[in-house]
Amino acid sequence: MIPDVNTAVRLRAVTKTFGSTAAVTDLDLDVPTGSLCGFIGPNGAGKTTTIRMIMAIQFPDSGELEVLGCRRALDAKDRLGYLPEDRGLYRKMKVGAFLRFMGHLKSVPSGDLDRRVTHWLERVELAGVADKKCEELSKGMQQKVQFIAAVLNEPQLLILDEPFSGLDPVSTRLLRDLFLEQHARGATILFSTHQMAQAEQLCDRIVMIDRGRKVLDDSLAAIRGQAESRQVECEPLAAEPDLGPVSALACVAAVAHDGAGVRVTLRPEADLWPPPWRRWRAPCPAGASSCCGRRWKMCSFASSRGSARHAEEDRLGRPARVRRHGHDPQFRHRRAGVARDHRTDDVRDAAHDGRACAARRRHRRRQ
Repeated sequence: MIPDVNTAVRLRAVTKTFGSTAAVTDLDLDVPTGSLCGFIGPNGAGKTTTIRMIMAIQFPDSGELEVLGCRRALDAKDRLGYLPEDRGLYRKMKVGAFLRFMGHLKSVPSGDLDRRVTHWLERVELAGVADKKCEELSKGMQQKVQFIAAVLNEPQLLILDEPFSGLDPVSTRLLRDLFLEQHARGATILFSTHQMAQAEQLCDRIVMIDRGRKVLDDSLAAIRGQAESRQVECEPLAAEPDLGPVSALACVAAVAHDGAGVRVTLRPEADLWPPPWRRWRAPCPAGASSCCGRRWKMCSFASSRGSARHAEEDRLGRPARVRRHGHDPQFRHRRAGVARDHRTDDVRDAAHDGRACAARRRHRRRQ
């Protein structure tokens, strides 16, 4: 395989098995230099196995692999940063000593090493833990220390395997901003996650695998362009809602059941502002109130703009596994009755959640 300066990671027909189980099968992958690539898929899809082969922790049974123009990651170790899914700290070492040790392994200049360690501990709000043992830190603090170890050498390629695991929302935002800063510096980032909304928020390219095989590899803009942008997903409160009042609206082209919810398709000429659900909360058309328990009682709404989650469902032929409230930011939007882009402020989402819950309580009292 001829090295390509425009490709940071290249895999060709890579296969890895464990006994009779095929973890990765005939995988081709290109991560362009300078990209922020999301590596997504269900749990057990083969993401971590692929990353470990890229990092030369495990070796493929067949196929070719290239990292930063080298046949092995070890040949480019001083230009790599890796945040593993599992904790890799030396528990009995003090945090400062551990980071200096990792810096020496990655050939960070000795004269600049202490400054970098101090700087990064301050950036992740751990300025007072340098003399503490790693085992004394919380899970989230340990994750921050591992992130520092990954970026201490200012890597050209940064590989993050489930980087937000164990972090609270504030630390998640901090770490997200820091690795976006690394991308702005010029680093290529391969970011593994099973939460589709995270990949959609952060990445400019998406690679999806399922059962060890690649099922999607495209830019985020192209993926979004494949989805219908004039649809609204609704979750009715009633077990058997009457769809007639919604179908009768001039802005609605079609209404169809979609699993436990309802998918409403708007007409091309429909005005998307004010949002359709504001019009749906108006008094029901004549006769609708006589439906009693089958009245159309809206619980929440979400625009079905093209997203990584919808791409996963289309490609895998089954619903995304991460679909519960509190796990997918899209569901916060649904509970709030807000249809907007995912790039929103977490505090604002929480406020909408509170108002939506209060509105539902008032609605039940009126019943």
